[in-house]
Amino acid sequence: MKLLKLLDEKLEMFICITLMSVLTIVLGIQVFMRYVMQASLSWSEELARYMFVWLVYIGISYGAKVMRHIKIDAGLYFFPKAWRRYVVIIGDCIFLIFSIVIVYFAWGLAVRQYMLGQLSPAMQIPLWIVYSAPCVGFALTAIREVQTIIYRIKHLGDPYEDPAEPDLENL
Repeated sequence: MKLLKLLDEKLEMFICITLMSVLTIVLGIQVFMRYVMQASLSWSEELARYMFVWLVYIGISYGAKVMRHIKIDAGLYFFPKAWRRYVVIIGDCIFLIFSIVIVYFAWGLAVRQYMLGQLSPAMQIPLWIVYSAPCVGFALTAIREVQTIIYRIKHLGDPYEDPAEPDLENL
């Protein structure tokens, strides 16, 4: 149970921190090699690009987990105060549907890349791994959106709950 709770609370953050750290180290080594040693690494830019792609898609999931995904808060204030909670839930439902659609199409793309067996030019890693990033990231996002919707529905009756400012400590 502790492992599941830890994964639920820290999975995306751990992956993002690891990817960003390795990305920084690889790019630092590349800069050192290029400008100090006068010899460029052939694989570093490709690895950095692929890690950045994964970082972005896992970061979307993290943003959904902390209820800070892209939305227009100013538009929310056009609605009467009594409606805002429901508008936010509708927005989360739309984002959930969007995430599921992305997973569906990204899965097809990743499977196609797996069947083709294409490899990346410099590192010779299978490209289906790179093309799996949207599928994995938005699958995690869909899970986080379900959690968010449940949280928001449970807290509909809270008197001081502002839908634009969720209580992140009680997720």
